[in-house]
Amino acid sequence: MAGEGSKKLWGGRFAGETDKLAEAFNNSLDFDRRLWREDLDGSRAHARMLARQGILTEEEARAILAGLDRIEKEIEAGAFPWRDEYEDVHMNVEARLTELVGEVGGKLHTARSRNDQVATDLRLWLRRSLAGIVEAQQELARVLVAEAERHLEPPVVLPGYTHLQRAQPVLLSHWFMAYYEMLSRDTTRVLDALFRMDESPLGAAALAGTSFPIDRHYTAEQLGFLEPMRNSLDAVASRDFVLEALSAIAIGQLTLSRLAEELVLYSSFEFGFVTLPDAFATGSSIMPQKKNPDIPELIRAKAGRAIGDLVTLLTVVKGLPLAYNKDLQEDKEPVFDAVDTYTSSLKLMAALLPGLTWHPEVTKRAATGGFALATDLADYLSRKGLPFRRAHAVVGRIVRKLQEEGRDLDDLDLDELRSFSELFDEDALALLSVEGSVSSRNVYGGTAPEQVRARIAEAKKELEEDGS
Repeated sequence: MAGEGSKKLWGGRFAGETDKLAEAFNNSLDFDRRLWREDLDGSRAHARMLARQGILTEEEARAILAGLDRIEKEIEAGAFPWRDEYEDVHMNVEARLTELVGEVGGKLHTARSRNDQVATDLRLWLRRSLAGIVEAQQELARVLVAEAERHLEPPVVLPGYTHLQRAQPVLLSHWFMAYYEMLSRDTTRVLDALFRMDESPLGAAALAGTSFPIDRHYTAEQLGFLEPMRNSLDAVASRDFVLEALSAIAIGQLTLSRLAEELVLYSSFEFGFVTLPDAFATGSSIMPQKKNPDIPELIRAKAGRAIGDLVTLLTVVKGLPLAYNKDLQEDKEPVFDAVDTYTSSLKLMAALLPGLTWHPEVTKRAATGGFALATDLADYLSRKGLPFRRAHAVVGRIVRKLQEEGRDLDDLDLDELRSFSELFDEDALALLSVEGSVSSRNVYGGTAPEQVRARIAEAKKELEEDGS
């Protein structure tokens, strides 16, 4: 988007022909036309304010507003004459307005600049888009909680991992709720970004404000902003509101990428924990036995796009002097791409998860193997009074012996356990089942069924309150 002084529209001292390559390079219409609705909304608020302040007559304002309404209908009908020679959405709208209502259309630009105009449009667009993202996040959150509840009765056990090595058993419901917690924080980051962008740049003009007696509080209120921005230089030059949104989106996309990665792993032949729904997978072009997790893989890869969009704009603004610079035209495509990418990823994940087919017998077998219950035995000895480091060493000897013999913990009987420590008693055998192990983690935030059930109930209440 151009700043003030485009020679093609205004003429003036720069009367020479623009280089065709430079003209194409400068043109932003291909992507910034997406802001047309916000541009019309901002223009309406500005026109009403000009009339309210006596800068326009009521008749002039009515003509301008009628023209803007007609432009809206043309755009919605696909009949608007977009023209590259006007280089951006703002100039296209203004040129068409003048065609429709005559010279009075040019009065709409009184007391404003394309600099504050584009900053306002982008805040309006991003505010609406982030609200849509929050809705998509909440829908995915509802799906995660529903899936957690669905697999709690009877409880499905999943091996938990650290370093991608089997560590301790957890409930599948606990796994779903872990992603719910992560997504909840992602949502609060978006809401935080929304809170801080709730200021209107409109009326800052090119960089120094305007000599016309405008009412910036009125236009801010008309556009649904909390207040106008307090410094005109800051209003036109700052894009931290976009950076904050891109940061929240990038972090959110990383959450989806991690979830997608686990689905890719868990659906592989080597794991076999889950089968993806056919609607979200494809077959191989030459290997008929394969079912490729294309959608999770793409969601995982899209994290690179979201991160790249953030880095792109960080790089654009890192050394810009005040106030507006043409570099800021480069803020649109990254944010458009990030919003589109994250929104579609959220919706796809919400649609995919209910179609998963989990295989409880496979997950339980995996949760039992690999000495995943060793920590339970160490905890048992510690509760019996043995210092944990000594208990850890005792169980380490048990594991080494079983490894040498090709056996697992559930092969042990009480006599064999007592050969390693007299502190083992009959109740230790109950710990050699995944059910006993999971149930023993009955602390706040733990994986015991009682704790997970309580957290699901809380989450359902949270989602009801957020949706009200």
